[in-house]
Amino acid sequence: MNNMTCSSFFVLYFVFALASLLHGSLAYDPSPLQDFCIADLDSSEYVNGFPCNDRSSATVEDFIYSENILKRRPPTTAIGTTVTEVTVNQYPALNTQGLSMERIDYDAYGINPPHIHPRASELLTVLNGTIYAGFVTSPPESRLFAKILCAGEVILFPYAQIHFQINVGNDIASAISSLSSQFPGVVRVADTVFGSNPPILKALLARSFRLRKNTIARLQKSFS
Repeated sequence: MNNMTCSSFFVLYFVFALASLLHGSLAYDPSPLQDFCIADLDSSEYVNGFPCNDRSSATVEDFIYSENILKRRPPTTAIGTTVTEVTVNQYPALNTQGLSMERIDYDAYGINPPHIHPRASELLTVLNGTIYAGFVTSPPESRLFAKILCAGEVILFPYAQIHFQINVGNDIASAISSLSSQFPGVVRVADTVFGSNPPILKALLARSFRLRKNTIARLQKSFS
């Protein structure tokens, strides 16, 4: 195994080690009542989470995620980023375990726009490149905590706080995140407000954002 591969695996180990240490205090999913519960994603039952598959049929392969999380996924979006999620939907063994992860690939100046994870805290580790990342606390303070991060640096995004990233380098960048929920969810602020279906009343948004109605109309058209 070459040095670059070893370094990459060390970073992944570090991310999950941090997640394990924080799991007891930062996990917001219900605590498991059994050792494991491999999710039955095809079940028609509706529960808070997923029903379990038969424990007796579990094998070691159920606990392995084989899609190479170290592989770069070139961005294909207008914002210049690709987010590869590893939640319970992709990795059923995460069911009831209170954690998930994602990989973020950035083109030069690619962004991960302001968003929240309504059910999770997040630890983001920069794998390569230079990323400006931060979060804003809730009002009335609305304090901004942000910094340019280099490879190997980690930032915590507190539970359900608005946060963001942008690749400020001239080359590609990537990061790995660990989240304290098996299904953290994501709410992008602009997409949600201006791209809702059906649209929010223009008069309400115009007064809320102190903009003209025709500006709101253009924004809604852009995000629809």
